[in-house]
Amino acid sequence: MIRRRVVVRLGLGILLAIGAASTALDVKARSDTALVERTMGVLEKSSELRVLLRQAEAAARGFALLGTERFVTEFQETSGQIPSAWADLQQLVQDNPEQSERLRSIEDVVQRRIALAGELIRVYAAHDRAGLQALAASSAGPVAMATINEALNAFDEQERQLLALRAATSNRTGSWLLAIDLAGVGLLLVIAFHLIRRTYLSDRALRTSLDQSQATATSLEAQALQQRSDLATAYDELRRSSAILENTFNSMAEGVLVVDPEGTVMLSNQAAGHFFGEGKTFAEMLAANHFYESDALTRIDDEDLPIARALRGLSFDRREVVVKPTDGRPQFRLMVSGRPLRTSLGTINGAALVYYDVTDLHEIERQLLQAQKLDAIGQLTGGVAHDFNNMLTIITGSIEVMIDTVRDRPAAAELAALIGKAADRCTELIRHLLAFARKQPLRPRDIDVNATVQDIAKLLRPTLGEQVEIKTILAGEDLIAHVDSAQLANALVNMAINARDAMPDGGKLLLETLSTTLDDAYAAANAGVVAGRYVMIAVSDTGAGMPADVKDRVFEPFFTTKEAGKGSGLGLSMVYGFVKQSGGHLKLYSEENRGTTIRLYLPAARAVQPIEPEQDTALPRGSETILVVEDDPLVRDFVLSQLQSLGYTTLSAAYGAEAQTIIAQDRAVDLLFTDVIMPGGVSGSQLAEAVTAARPGIRVLYTSGYTDNAIAEHGQLLADALLLTKPYRRAELAQMVRRALDSRAVALGSA
Repeated sequence: MIRRRVVVRLGLGILLAIGAASTALDVKARSDTALVERTMGVLEKSSELRVLLRQAEAAARGFALLGTERFVTEFQETSGQIPSAWADLQQLVQDNPEQSERLRSIEDVVQRRIALAGELIRVYAAHDRAGLQALAASSAGPVAMATINEALNAFDEQERQLLALRAATSNRTGSWLLAIDLAGVGLLLVIAFHLIRRTYLSDRALRTSLDQSQATATSLEAQALQQRSDLATAYDELRRSSAILENTFNSMAEGVLVVDPEGTVMLSNQAAGHFFGEGKTFAEMLAANHFYESDALTRIDDEDLPIARALRGLSFDRREVVVKPTDGRPQFRLMVSGRPLRTSLGTINGAALVYYDVTDLHEIERQLLQAQKLDAIGQLTGGVAHDFNNMLTIITGSIEVMIDTVRDRPAAAELAALIGKAADRCTELIRHLLAFARKQPLRPRDIDVNATVQDIAKLLRPTLGEQVEIKTILAGEDLIAHVDSAQLANALVNMAINARDAMPDGGKLLLETLSTTLDDAYAAANAGVVAGRYVMIAVSDTGAGMPADVKDRVFEPFFTTKEAGKGSGLGLSMVYGFVKQSGGHLKLYSEENRGTTIRLYLPAARAVQPIEPEQDTALPRGSETILVVEDDPLVRDFVLSQLQSLGYTTLSAAYGAEAQTIIAQDRAVDLLFTDVIMPGGVSGSQLAEAVTAARPGIRVLYTSGYTDNAIAEHGQLLADALLLTKPYRRAELAQMVRRALDSRAVALGSA
């Protein structure tokens, strides 16, 4: 009994011990399961927080890229869920000081990331380019997101370690329960089975929960990757479209300006920068340029400028303005259209203006009007001269009768003789007027131009005086022109006398002859010229030259800059009429303080024959880069088109300072092709010196409307400088450019 009792008691003790141990282990297993489940909840909530942050960031970027309102709604919904998810996560780890501290360390960063995403939406919606550029430059969003990801990665890693530790502990507890149940044999079988079953169920639930969490995380990651891929594709398409638009925008010939209400330039293309200067505000444009009405004389008030009018809400089209830069650049004549830019509420938030350069068109119109004016003056002059000549015939005939009648009365005879002299002067005047009107009787014949020029030079030496040095440079071939020799001699004398008057302190007069060809391109740019072969006679002086306003009127009858009584103003008008009536062409080149050259193109003896077109295959070509500096826009456009057709890459500038800016940009340039005389304070030779000093490898080719010998007489270039005189044919241009590029050393022009 005692042993049984002992056994029973021992058995009861064992049973009690097993029961107590089983109870304790069951409690521990429950605790471990709860810890594992809570750890899984922490990981799920952390994953949910990551997804919400990524969705908010993706929605903000999607709105910035596509401007779709659904992204704003998605951002608001997503960002509204983040605080709740954040609070739940903090609640789950409140018993873990280290994890709680880690969350607190990035709480401000999370809020700042949400705020930055919201700021991106706000700035883009407000079209604040400066704000967008500032956000992009600061990279605050990516930095904040990187900090958040780094902290959450560390947070998740610690939770996974806790999960592994707690799962291992739970497994060990189950093993102990199984061992105790087996040791208790049959007494603890039911309890052991129950505990094992509960342990199994807990483990299965744990594994199921882990699998579900992993599947959820994988699904969310796949969605995030898909969204990222879609956004990247959209961004690439947007970037490609933006590049196409930007290239198109910058290649436009029209200048485009978009300004904000304060006049700050928000958007402009290269053409607008060429007109007004790069990166200028409205105030800077006013300081760097003067704006005039279409007459180029009436200054436009600041409040009436196109930008100011558009910012006041006025729309307008094709308003013509003249822009005169203060830095010496040539003026621009622009046709401008403007529109105010308005918000959805109707308030003005800027203006858009388009400028079309009509400088070349205006110059062509001016030349046409000048030719029409001369023709109209010629018709009027011819009609008046014809009628006056008829009346003068009666007067001169009556004077002869009167002289015979009053021979015995000295006073009356003297008066009659005076009237006769006045009538002779009138006859000479009428002859000049008829010459200008191209109605004088001409007796054209084949003449030796070289011989005529030599004879005139001999005649001029005593006429012009010793202070004027006369030099003739004649072509080596026979030059036969079909013109009136007497009228040609008269024209040369008139031009020589004008040259002498332009050199009151003495100087040099140069007479040159040359056989030349005027091609179709030259004829197209000069009204009334027929392409073909001509005999050219050039008369050059080293005098004071002419300003632009004088050059425009120099061939008008009775126009003169001489003092009263020292010139009738009919000399050059007679020359103009004679050349035109002879079927020729006249060209004048003159700059103040640079002398004057007048070229007469007279028809060859067998008339002007059409010239055969040049064959491109016979011309030297190249692929080098040529900087063309020419102030005449028509000539500049002609040269650029010809050089481009020969394979060259071209850059262009209208004056020396602009060319120096291009050189300073370190752009590749192989040849400088520059006019010798240009406005803006920098001559062609000075430009060449500056360019070759900065870039010794650049070759130099000069061009000028003055003849080679006139340039040499003025001392404007060194003797070995390469010079292509205007006008020139395409073949001459191609050969001289190739010669300049192939030369090892090109002489620099003198200052």
